[in-house]
Amino acid sequence: MRGNLFAVAVDLVILTVRAGALSALLVKRGVPPFEGALALPGGFVLPNEDLIDTATRELVEETGLTVAGHHLEQLASYAAPDRDPRGRVLSVGHLALVPDLPEPQAGSDAAASAWHPVADTAGLAFDHDRILAEGVERARAKIEYTTLAAAFCPPEFTVSQLRGVYEAVWGAELDPRNFQRKVTGTPGFLVPTERLVTGGRGRPAQLFRRGPATALHPPMLRADA
Repeated sequence: MRGNLFAVAVDLVILTVRAGALSALLVKRGVPPFEGALALPGGFVLPNEDLIDTATRELVEETGLTVAGHHLEQLASYAAPDRDPRGRVLSVGHLALVPDLPEPQAGSDAAASAWHPVADTAGLAFDHDRILAEGVERARAKIEYTTLAAAFCPPEFTVSQLRGVYEAVWGAELDPRNFQRKVTGTPGFLVPTERLVTGGRGRPAQLFRRGPATALHPPMLRADA
């Protein structure tokens, strides 16, 4: 990585909701630079790989997890001259929104991997604080105008579970009745199943699955938007 040559890498912002908190998948680096520091999963693109191939490979190698079948999109490119002490590295950030996945297993050059509440993730290696912050803001904005909040849910879920996603991602409480009217009144957002959640207090809750709609009209804006 000398002269004007760039190495190309991929960094992954993988977000989920665990225990009511928006959480990110992080690895503890097992090699220099920043050995021992927390970082986003990712790594260098190999000569025979597309970006998505690298993202898939590095995620499996470092965490044992996969986001296949879940929402994955490119976030942005990062190429500040001093972002990596090893030389010029252009990293293409990717954002994944996933339901609660199993616990990760460290491997490759990661000494450990785990889910961390986004609120407790300051001090990441490289420029990963910035990449994570931009991924979180992208997620917060997208669930205002799209149905992607359901990407955080299991295949079948209750309206209360979906409301919990919005509250975790936005960091704000929502009025249950207004929320129920909004999501059930938006054509194609939720499709009711024939199943109910039983065993709790009160009336059994209806289970839904994600419908075919991709956009919200009108949007569900944050209180401070």
